Amino acid sequence: MQRNEFLAGMMGQRKSVLSPVSGLNPYGGPWTKKEAMHLLRRTLFGVKKTDLDKALSIGMSAMVDSLLDPSQDPIPGPPLNNYSLTQEPNEVAPGTTWVNDPVSNTGIPPQNFQNRKDSLKMWWTGNIINQKSTLVEKITLFWFNHFAVELDQVPVAQPVYFYYKMLRENCLGDFRTMLKRVTLEPTMLFYLNGYINTKTAPDENFAREVQELFTVGKGPDSKYTESDVKEAARLLTGIRINPLTNPISYYFDIANHDLGIKTFSSFYGNKSIPGSLSIETEVDGFLKMLTDNIETARFLCRKLYQYFVYYEITSDIENNVIKPLADFMVANQYNIKLTLSKLLKSEHFFDVANFGCVIKNPFDYAVGIFKEFSVKLPDSSNIQNQYFSWGGVTILTAYQGLNIADPPVVSGYQPWYQAPQFHEIWINADTFANKNNVASGLFSDNGLNISNIKYKIDPFIFSKSLSKPESATELVKEATERLYNHKLSDASITYLKGFLISGLPDETYWTDIWENYIADPTNPQRKAPAETRLNEVYREIISQAEYHLS
Repeated sequence: MQRNEFLAGMMGQRKSVLSPVSGLNPYGGPWTKKEAMHLLRRTLFGVKKTDLDKALSIGMSAMVDSLLDPSQDPIPGPPLNNYSLTQEPNEVAPGTTWVNDPVSNTGIPPQNFQNRKDSLKMWWTGNIINQKSTLVEKITLFWFNHFAVELDQVPVAQPVYFYYKMLRENCLGDFRTMLKRVTLEPTMLFYLNGYINTKTAPDENFAREVQELFTVGKGPDSKYTESDVKEAARLLTGIRINPLTNPISYYFDIANHDLGIKTFSSFYGNKSIPGSLSIETEVDGFLKMLTDNIETARFLCRKLYQYFVYYEITSDIENNVIKPLADFMVANQYNIKLTLSKLLKSEHFFDVANFGCVIKNPFDYAVGIFKEFSVKLPDSSNIQNQYFSWGGVTILTAYQGLNIADPPVVSGYQPWYQAPQFHEIWINADTFANKNNVASGLFSDNGLNISNIKYKIDPFIFSKSLSKPESATELVKEATERLYNHKLSDASITYLKGFLISGLPDETYWTDIWENYIADPTNPQRKAPAETRLNEVYREIISQAEYHLS
């Protein structure tokens, strides 16, 4: 969806969109629900009312600082054995973590290799559902998409857990530190064949992707050569996986390392890196060469922009937003937190053209519904049910194109890189129908059943958070403003209000239904009429196109 079309058609606002000359100037405009919701919807997976209240209370700058504070969202305890009811041979006890089980333990029941992978996916989804008011989980998914690996392609789950943990712990730190960690991580060594790279048969897989996908990219000014790929492959020879440590690690097999001088092209200033008896010395020189090139910072800033702001980067945005932001990133030693702070506090980020113009990714959609309507899930008193409840959301998002921990290719998930469709890939006939079926199920009398876990929305929780739920008009206005983050036309309000007052002479009858329920909320005869009508209006609201936009 083009922003011009969205603003002119759906919102009825100006046709001209961006004013990129403002670029990264600090935002000093109004701070209302509209601006606060825009910030939260782009940085969190779903917005609770408490998140909105906090943002309005402390102001824009303080809220961005809070979102970028990883100390407020420490990593939860590791995933557990949720798949065994009783002790199995060579398996960790039910309810205890499997992440420290040596990968050399091949004696567990064969099906548990996959069960552990499923457990990791469920656990990660649980982290997203239970995220604090920070963007830690959202930026961790960004980095997992940037430094993509496929869990399905790794024989065991343990190293992928530690890979996720490493990305999460470094997600707002120094990009250069994270890049080195990725280069030497066993999961990446396995996924891109680094562990079989030898001086007699250099493997170019990681050597190519570290340039094309991880650092300088394929932008218009990125001019690395095939020779650069070959030289990088030579430099990275001899790095091996040690499966006997716990967690597994890497070691340097110097007998398989090319000790010759590696000379790179003019794009890298004809840099020469001599062979060394220390692989880290060569790796440090290589990665410094990559990050000293301004194209790395520009490539990263484009990807951050497309993830948090909008997928289209015009020449004006390139010159007035991307390039200055990249210069800022380099000047601040590739500090991710400071770079994001600069972007999220900018006039450009809060330009109205950037509001509600991207299609929600599957986690924004699914977790968003659960958070906005305060869906209660099983707690840790029953580990299996808790994990299966997270697993249901994992299934929902996978059906919609985001299979957590399993991007389809090394480039990541298509909607975050595939031009010209980008985010439009999230929506097709199957995924749209699936979303509407989810909405129908959640607001039905029996709820939505996935793997014997029932998900059901209590519409009264959301309704009671509104200022005037007794008024059909005000209920619909306030509900849609919060769920869509823009005001609807009178005709749209009238249409949606019809689901509350259908068959009634006028709006006062809805007021009576609501007040009768409030007077005696445990009385089924008073509760049922209100619940039925609320379910119908909310189901219709989240089935509209506006709800699918962020």
